[in-house]
Amino acid sequence: MIGGLFIYNHKGEVLISRVYRDDIGRNAVDAFRVNVIHARQQVRSPVTNIARTSFFHVKRSNIWLAAVTKQNVNAAMVFEFLYKMCDVMTAYFGKISEENIKNNFVLIYELLDEILDFGYPQNSETGALKTFITQQGIKGQTKEEQSQITSQVTGQIGWRREGIKYRRNELFLDVLESVNLLMSPQGQVLSAHVSGRVVMKSYLSGMPECKFGMNDKIVIDKQGKGGASDDPGKSGKQSIAIDDCTFHQCVRLSKFDSERSISFIPPDGEYELMRYRTTKDIILPFRVIPLVREVGRTKLEVKVVIKSNFKPSLLAQKIEVRIPTPLNTSGVQVICMKGKAKYKASENAIVWKIKRMAGMKESQISAEIELLPTNDKKKWARPPISMNFEVPFAPSGLKVRYLKVFESKLNYSDHDVIKWVRYIGRSGIYETRC
Repeated sequence: MIGGLFIYNHKGEVLISRVYRDDIGRNAVDAFRVNVIHARQQVRSPVTNIARTSFFHVKRSNIWLAAVTKQNVNAAMVFEFLYKMCDVMTAYFGKISEENIKNNFVLIYELLDEILDFGYPQNSETGALKTFITQQGIKGQTKEEQSQITSQVTGQIGWRREGIKYRRNELFLDVLESVNLLMSPQGQVLSAHVSGRVVMKSYLSGMPECKFGMNDKIVIDKQGKGGASDDPGKSGKQSIAIDDCTFHQCVRLSKFDSERSISFIPPDGEYELMRYRTTKDIILPFRVIPLVREVGRTKLEVKVVIKSNFKPSLLAQKIEVRIPTPLNTSGVQVICMKGKAKYKASENAIVWKIKRMAGMKESQISAEIELLPTNDKKKWARPPISMNFEVPFAPSGLKVRYLKVFESKLNYSDHDVIKWVRYIGRSGIYETRC
């Protein structure tokens, strides 16, 4: 599959080099450096073909990871491997930087030997790798420990080892959502979708089986037809339609297809259980109402009102509204009811920050913008007003209906497990045209 893997710094110097097939020579290293890293024009495509050789690259801060092949490979699989490689390195030594890569180059080569075999990915699960590749090196192990590692690498459950014990069994579940919006000046929603992740931290003894249920529309509708729900109409409103979703490898997909239940044996520690996307019945946390009035050619009057659209008992935090200004702005006078507002000339924007805001409230800002006279006859394009925020609920309406833990071998039941559930909604690209 992959002929070679190279890691470069921002100068194009090779930090890590591993060639898996004979058809990839040393000249491939120079070809990528010249045509991509030192290219005169910025290379936008993550796939570059040079002399019948394909280079797949991802960039992390100032580090380039490039997979090289001469075969017709599945591009999605190569990128999945590169992203997984980034995750593994982050789990071992934190931030991917030139200094960290140089300090841990022996460890990286060791990881590559385990993860790739003749260019084919084998085992990239961090939990499994950490049992036999440690930063201090492996201490002398008994035959029993060695057989455990072998069964974990070759067995069906590669993401969890046996014999894990905790004094207190705990399960943390975070629903993290990013809401994206483009709204017209009249308040019409032009496009809106929510990208969500379910992130879990499990500290459970033994080999437990977990069942996770949410208010998925298909499940709620089934229950309504079967008479399990007392008020089908009410439950229909509380359900959400998931457009697409992807799962961690621990989830039993056959059970999800047949029963729509998410059943899995959890990895130990932190992991991402699933990702999903919804486009219907989204709760928009904020409404931005802009009013821009041109007074001649040298003055603009701007008024922006923001309204919070959630329960009064909830508090939104880290609110930031960016109001764009023309390039020929000479001065700005700002009056705001709440928070702090400042004109940033370097960013051509008025930045309005509010620490906290309760639900069903509104706040406004007014600004007078003085403009320099210009010969440019083009009208100002009026870029959209963007907004950042964080709210303690899921804008998609997703709710965790149940989270159950079953462990038959050890002496603890679902009631003995302490469970924590948290919802966090953040702004993605949240824009209103003005």
